[in-house]
Amino acid sequence: MSDPYPSQTPPRRSALERFFGGSPGGVVVRLVLLSLVVGFLMSLFGVDPQDIIRGAVDLVRDAMRDGFGVFRSLGAYIVTGAVLVVPIWLVIRLAKAR
Repeated sequence: MSDPYPSQTPPRRSALERFFGGSPGGVVVRLVLLSLVVGFLMSLFGVDPQDIIRGAVDLVRDAMRDGFGVFRSLGAYIVTGAVLVVPIWLVIRLAKAR
């Protein structure tokens, strides 16, 4: 008796097809068409690729500068809090030791 539900394995895709997510030629054509549309829209709105790269570099630079400023502020908060917390902790520890 034959199996009513034959198990057919899907055809194996090559490593190149798995990397591209489909036929390499089809993916390249879709990428070219999408790049054409996006490039047209960018030129329509006056966006320059160099502006995007410059903006990304500035974003990273500003985030690092502001991020380190946050750490500087955190350090100041820790020292300010420690001026009050450490002596209170020390008094409590000495009181429990007796």
